[in-house]
Amino acid sequence: MAKSEAELRLHGLFVRGLAGDAAAYRSFLEQLASHLRAFLARRLFGWPDEVEDLVQECLLAMHNQRHTYQPDQPLTAWVHAIARYKMIDLLRARAGREALHDPLDDDLAVFAESATEASDARRDLAGLLATLPDRHRLPIVHTRLEGLSVAETARLTGMSESAVKVGVHRGLKALAQKIRGSR
Repeated sequence: MAKSEAELRLHGLFVRGLAGDAAAYRSFLEQLASHLRAFLARRLFGWPDEVEDLVQECLLAMHNQRHTYQPDQPLTAWVHAIARYKMIDLLRARAGREALHDPLDDDLAVFAESATEASDARRDLAGLLATLPDRHRLPIVHTRLEGLSVAETARLTGMSESAVKVGVHRGLKALAQKIRGSR
């Protein structure tokens, strides 16, 4: 897979900046700010003030965490991961200030999907599910991911319907704990 022109340009500037080239680092930050604005604006449609705030937070976080970047890895993947974490923090803070019982509209254009993000999410979910015992994992996979009913899942797995419901509940609870613990 060929690297994009933006990836190559940003990576080159960043690596030179890490080596002490102040002009390259300044140029990297300016170009990265434009890249981040576009990346975040697609995901936070209609929140232009938040986008600009997040760009600044991301630049600061990337500057403070620049020592964690591994030069053999794609720079934009590292940048996007930090930006996603900052965006999630914003959404959590916003949810804390607003009524938590108000559901989001399903068609709200807050997040734009990309093949890479979907692939990352599937891989992360598969890894998390693999840590669960079958009595928790199978009910989640069949009822939540494949859309089978509790009765169909019970027949398929040989579990009782009650065991399927308990398995889903306990499995989701365990996944939530694992996710909270990984941050």
